[in-house]
Amino acid sequence: MERLNLGLIGTGFMGKIHALAFRNVRAVFGDIPEIGLYTLCDVPADRAAALGDQFGFANSTGDWRDLVAHPEIDIVSITTPNNLHHAMATAALAAGKHVYCEKPLAVTLDDAVDMARAADAAPGKTMVGYNYLKNPAFLHAQRLVADGAIGDVVHFRGWADEDYQADPDLAWTWRARLADAGLGTLGDLGCHIVSLACGLAGPIESLIADTQIIHTTRPLADGSGRAAVENEDTASAIVRFASGAHGTLSTSRSAWGRKNKLDWELHGTKGMLVFHQERMNELRIYLNRGEASEQGFTTILTSADHPPYDAFCPAPGHQLGVGDLKTIEAASFVRAIAGDERPFPDFAAALDIERVIHAIDRSARSGERLRPDDL
Repeated sequence: MERLNLGLIGTGFMGKIHALAFRNVRAVFGDIPEIGLYTLCDVPADRAAALGDQFGFANSTGDWRDLVAHPEIDIVSITTPNNLHHAMATAALAAGKHVYCEKPLAVTLDDAVDMARAADAAPGKTMVGYNYLKNPAFLHAQRLVADGAIGDVVHFRGWADEDYQADPDLAWTWRARLADAGLGTLGDLGCHIVSLACGLAGPIESLIADTQIIHTTRPLADGSGRAAVENEDTASAIVRFASGAHGTLSTSRSAWGRKNKLDWELHGTKGMLVFHQERMNELRIYLNRGEASEQGFTTILTSADHPPYDAFCPAPGHQLGVGDLKTIEAASFVRAIAGDERPFPDFAAALDIERVIHAIDRSARSGERLRPDDL
C-alpha cells in the first residue's frame, strides 16, 4: 500500500488539526504510506475552496455526499458538529471507506450503536478521536501500571473541566440543544476522562451520578430573546470498575479559569500516579519505598525514552503539543489500515465510552446506580 487518499469534512479547530496531522504524519513517522490530501469539504463551498488551498488539498467541495462517494478517496475524516456524525459515518462505511470520526460518536446512544453495527459489517476500518490516549506520558503510565509499579489499582480520580460555557451572557449555540449536540459537558469533555479512566483501570462496571444545568437559558445572538439550555453544564459520578477498584469522575464546561483541566490520579497499593493535561509532558509518580524521610513525588519529563516522543524530537524538555497527539493518532490509524489490524479506539471501543456517559446522564435523571453494559 503506497498511498491513501484523505477526504476531510469540516474546517474548524479540529478540522485544521486533522489536516495538519495527515499532512505531517509521514514526515514524522516514515514507516507508513503516503497520505494524499485529496478533498476538503465545508459549507459554503467557497470556504472549502479557500481553506483547501491553505491546507494543501487538491480538491474541495461543498457537498459531503460527493466526497464520501468519490472512488479515489480511501479515508473519510469527520470533524463536524455532533448531529452530522451518524449520517456521514454510515454513508462512508457503506461506500467502503475507512472512517476517522471525532468524538462523541453521535447525539444519541441508539445512533452510536447503529454506527458501531455499521462498522462491524463494513470492510473499512474505523477510529474515534480520543487523542489524549496517545500521549507518550499516558502510554508510559499504562506501562507502569501493567508492570505493577504502583501495585494493585484501587482508586481513580478524574476531572475534565473548561470554562468555555462559564459566562452566563455567552450567546446560545447548537451546543446547548439536545438534537444538535446530544449530551453537554459529558459529550464534549467527560468522554475524554472516561477514556483515560478505562485505559488505566479497566472497564467501568457500574455508577451512580448527578448532573446540573447552571445557566438554564442563554441570550440569542440576534438579541431577540433567550433560549433554553437543554443539556448539562456539570456532571459527577461515583464509579466501580470491573477490577473492583472504585473512582470518581467530574466534568464541567462552566469552571472559570480552567482551560483544559483533563487531570487524573491513579492510586495503587504501592504508590500513585498523577497527571495534569495543562502540563501534558509531565507524569508524576509516588512510590512507597525507602526511608520515609526521603519519600516524595518524582516528576517524569517525557523524552525519547517514552515513545513515540522520539519520532518528533530526541531531546527532553522540548515538549509535544495537542496537534502532535493527533499526528500520533493518525499514524496509528494509517498503520492499522496498512497492516490490516484493528485500530484503537474503533467504533466498538468508542461505543463502550458512549455507554458510560449515557449511563451517567440516565443515572442523574433516575437516581439509580446503573451498569453501562445494560444500556
